[in-house]
Amino acid sequence: MARVCDLTGKRVQVGNRVSHANNKTKRKFYPNLQKKRFYIPEEDAWVTLKVSTSALRNITKNGISAVLKKAKEDGYIVY
Repeated sequence: MARVCDLTGKRVQVGNRVSHANNKTKRKFYPNLQKKRFYIPEEDAWVTLKVSTSALRNITKNGISAVLKKAKEDGYIVY
């Protein structure tokens, strides 16, 4: 299961864990992904998406149809 947001394309980022002695070791920053079901009235269907919490805020603000349309234009959704 890839840790990638279906709508925004957010994925795992890599950085350094820095100790008190300034030693640096690699670590990962995971996106805050949630599995959610959305109802799309235009298609009269329920869709399950793995979305980041920032994408959930966009859906609340703009609506699921507008966010899906933008995700298709950006190439994150292909259907």
